[in-house]
Amino acid sequence: MRRRPHVTSIPALEGHQAPRRRAAAVGPDLSLLWMFLAGALLMALASSAHGQTAGQTPEFRGEVTVNEVLLDALVTDREGHVILGLGPDDFSVREGNRPVELTGVTFYSNRRYLGESGAAALGIDPDAVPDRRYFILFFDDQRHNSLDARGLLQRQMSAARDAESWIREELAPGDRVAVASFDFKLKLHADFTADRDALVAAVRAAAKGDEGRADWPSRRSDDDVGSLAGTLPTGKALRKATPTIYEALQTLAKAAAPIQGRKNLVLFSIGFGDVNSLGQYVRDTRYHRPTMEALNAANVAVYSVDLADAGTRHPFSDALSEIALATGGRFFQNVVNFATPLDQVSKTTNGYYLLSYRAEHPAGAEGFQEVEVEARNPEFRVTARSGYRYGDAAP
Repeated sequence: MRRRPHVTSIPALEGHQAPRRRAAAVGPDLSLLWMFLAGALLMALASSAHGQTAGQTPEFRGEVTVNEVLLDALVTDREGHVILGLGPDDFSVREGNRPVELTGVTFYSNRRYLGESGAAALGIDPDAVPDRRYFILFFDDQRHNSLDARGLLQRQMSAARDAESWIREELAPGDRVAVASFDFKLKLHADFTADRDALVAAVRAAAKGDEGRADWPSRRSDDDVGSLAGTLPTGKALRKATPTIYEALQTLAKAAAPIQGRKNLVLFSIGFGDVNSLGQYVRDTRYHRPTMEALNAANVAVYSVDLADAGTRHPFSDALSEIALATGGRFFQNVVNFATPLDQVSKTTNGYYLLSYRAEHPAGAEGFQEVEVEARNPEFRVTARSGYRYGDAAP
């Protein structure tokens, strides 16, 4: 129980003291004066702050980190033809609601278009255009699913045969291809190379479920275009790092990240994820977002090809559609001939733009920044990845 304070009685004032007390009562009250001055000061500060807000932006004194962002963008007309001759003013790029200013635009092409009169009219010098394209053929091995779905393994072998034909007949001189697979771990069968014979052998090994060989240090690529094997873990470390297809894709993306430019990953699979009690596809929340962010951060566009028979409906196809849409690729389903999606991927990636700009983020911060890329000409269609990682989360 809280005690009341002790009160001491005050004796009555003597008669000669009374006038002095009355004089004090009618004089200026210092407490009121101080209240008046404090109020005036607060009003002045509020007015100053209002004027600063209305007239100028307060100086930001926190530390920021400035990074160069590289975004690849495919630009086509409504018929799918690559648009040539675009510059920074032809694109609109936004981070959230904030527009960003491009510092550079570089056109990459296999140069199949650059001998045309249209390219010459636009002032494009074929010798100045980088002609490198990167493809990763990725087989999600279906041997463990073939008992549940008859014909699935045969479809995988058919996809491999069509991939072999595509390698022998469709590769351009500047193209580099790698071959990987997944069963219960990631396997790298061929690093980026233009050697058609080596690639055909790698595709056959991947389709048959053979053990990867390019993860051995002695088999690492010595090509100057970059290497996956040079960055990937090896042996038991690779098995431990990639027990799921999600982690296999993440690991492969991180290995590809140092290689500048767009990497086109052709994924042969029937999909992945979970199914609820109604038979509907459900994302695996443990892996979905990290996988999409890793692929986007590394400029890896996924072109997913459904291995299920044409006309077959199954919930896991939603996963294939999602990963393609999120990374700026495309989903192919109801495939009769696997040469068709391979030809479409090759055609779509005949030319693309690499956009660059500077982005600022608070020092020490990390995360995933969403980005929207559009062409200022409404007749053009743009396909681009959805964002990038920054800070310690960057690859």
